[in-house]
Amino acid sequence: MNKILIVEDNKDLAVGLCNNLQIEGYQVHLCHDGGSAFAIIENLKPELIILDMMLPDIDGFQIIQALQKSNIKSRILCLTARSEEIDKVRALRSGADDYLTKPFGLMELLARVEALLRRNIKIKISNSLIEVHELKIDIKAKLVFNSNKTINLTPKEYDLLLFMVNNKNKVHSRLELMKHVWGHLSEVNSRTVDTHIAELRKKIEADPSNPNLIITVPKSGYIFHYNE
Repeated sequence: MNKILIVEDNKDLAVGLCNNLQIEGYQVHLCHDGGSAFAIIENLKPELIILDMMLPDIDGFQIIQALQKSNIKSRILCLTARSEEIDKVRALRSGADDYLTKPFGLMELLARVEALLRRNIKIKISNSLIEVHELKIDIKAKLVFNSNKTINLTPKEYDLLLFMVNNKNKVHSRLELMKHVWGHLSEVNSRTVDTHIAELRKKIEADPSNPNLIITVPKSGYIFHYNE
C-alpha cells in the first residue's frame, strides 16, 4: 500500500483529501506545518508528499530543498494558491515532481497522484547497457528495447533519448536540446524538437498522452525524470 503524507495547514482541505485518498486505497498521514513534516517524513518515508507551498512556519521550497539533500526519495506534489508561472517553474526546478494550483478538482488530483506513483521507477547502468524500468538502451549497438522488444528509433531520436537519459532529472530548454543533439543547426527549430519528443513518447511511453519518463516543464522545456 502506497504511503502518502499530506502537509497542509488548511485542516478542512487536508481532511477532505485524506478521506478521498483513503477511499482510493492509499495509506494517508496528515500534518499541518513544516516543522512537524520533517520528523514524519524521516520515520514514514512516504512514496508521495502532497505539500502546501505556503505553510505558516516553513516555506514549501525549504522543505523541498531539504529533501533533495537527504536520502529520502519521495515524490512531491505541490499545492499552491499562486498561479504565476515563475512559481510553478521554481517548484519543479527545486525538485518537485508536479504541482496543482488551488482551487483544483478532486479527480485531477487523484489522477496526478496515480501518475506520480506509477513513475516511481529505478535505473541500472552498466558499461554498455542502461535500464530504465522496461526500457533498455544498448549503447554499443545503439539499440533500444522496451519489454525486450526492439524499438525502431531514427538516429536523431536515439541521440535525443541518450542525451536526456545521461542528463537525468534536469530541465532542458529546446535551445539546449537543439545545441547538443542537432549541433544548433540553423535549419533546426523548436518545432523539430517537439516533434521528436512526441515521436519518442509514442515509442517508449506506456501512455504517450500521460508520460512517465519524458515530462514537459511548461515554458521551460523537457526533463527525463527517474529515481536513482
